[in-house]
Amino acid sequence: MTVTPAPASRPPRPGRNYRLLTAAAIITGLGTHGALIAAAFAVLEAGGDGGDVGLVAAARTAPLVLFLLIGGAIADRLPRHRVMVAANALNCLSQAAFAWLVLAGDPRLWQMMLLTASCGTGQAFFNPAAEGMLMSSVSREQASRAFALFRMSMQGAAIGGAALGGAMIAAMDPGWVLAVDAAAFAVAGALRGFLDVGHIPPRAPGGGLLADLRDGWQEFIGRPWLWSIVAQFSVVVAAVGAAESVYGPLVARDELGGARPWGFALAAFGAGTLGGAFLMMRWRPRRLLLAGTLCVFPLALPAAGLAVPLSVGGLCAVMLVSGVAIEVFGVSWMTAMHQEIPEEKLSRVSAYDWFGSVAMMPVATALAGPVESLVGRSAALWGCAALIVLVTGAVLFVPDVRRLTRAPVTTGAAEDRGPASADAEGAVGRLG
Repeated sequence: MTVTPAPASRPPRPGRNYRLLTAAAIITGLGTHGALIAAAFAVLEAGGDGGDVGLVAAARTAPLVLFLLIGGAIADRLPRHRVMVAANALNCLSQAAFAWLVLAGDPRLWQMMLLTASCGTGQAFFNPAAEGMLMSSVSREQASRAFALFRMSMQGAAIGGAALGGAMIAAMDPGWVLAVDAAAFAVAGALRGFLDVGHIPPRAPGGGLLADLRDGWQEFIGRPWLWSIVAQFSVVVAAVGAAESVYGPLVARDELGGARPWGFALAAFGAGTLGGAFLMMRWRPRRLLLAGTLCVFPLALPAAGLAVPLSVGGLCAVMLVSGVAIEVFGVSWMTAMHQEIPEEKLSRVSAYDWFGSVAMMPVATALAGPVESLVGRSAALWGCAALIVLVTGAVLFVPDVRRLTRAPVTTGAAEDRGPASADAEGAVGRLG
């Protein structure tokens, strides 16, 4: 008699913490992406120029880079949800003050820079705590699907927030968009206040902030797959940022007919990220980092497409492909981090990851103009594409990147990832 095997049961859905984190992230994503547009228009309407817009943007980035490592150490020392709520409160107050200045009329550049810097400081403490909290909220068998759904929600909120913000700015003062962002931070902070951290073991006494930073550094540098990919992405993010933030709008203006085609290209990238996240809800590659790293190569396509330049349709196609590719990498990367890093060190390691990824971005955008003047725009864009290909190819020579495999899934996992499962995952993840 032939026995038909029972269908494999679906992994349990992530628990309450995951749902709260996802809902709060969607709310802040809707507000923040509209506010980024509103801040730029607020500067221009106050009489500023493109350089002033850049100064306000840099004021947000500088404290983010400066305080990330400290934020990661604090997030592993204090209850993560309290760090997140405090950061949301700072963001709420700074955006509310920014909105009041804009609505009252005649804001000064230094005031806008100071308030934007406050918002960047909040993000520096929030990001490592949020990533550590997200990773501790799901079990191993939930991880890939949960991270893909979370990223898909975030990308949808980014697209919707930018569209909503643009529509609001067209209809009313940019200050109202900033006020909506402040309200979004308040609501999200309230939701995050209900997060349960009972499954996370209390921090053992001893050691100070510098000791925590050293401990996180040892955890980071002791894993070749980790530091090599972070080093890779410090170059990749810088090259993509220079190509798409600086050269992309210029190519669109001079070669493609204006801002509208570039908007289509960015929309295609957003659609690609949604498609990539949807794909990763179903695909579970065994060699996590190998699959993810191979999908970094397509990130060179937009820079190459702008260098040619391709037609609007061709540019949209390569932007779509790169959007899919970055989500395959992103979900694979988060799953590897969840599997391999001990729970009590997640935020510190995440801080080093964030720091490595964004540290070169301001330098790249600042040098984009001089490099264009020196070698020409097309050569600069081909250089961006070549850098992405070269550093990604170099990472494939790291054995751990090629060999790290998905850990086997056990049944009967708890709703949220607890200390026992965190310890097990750090030990079970294997290479080869």
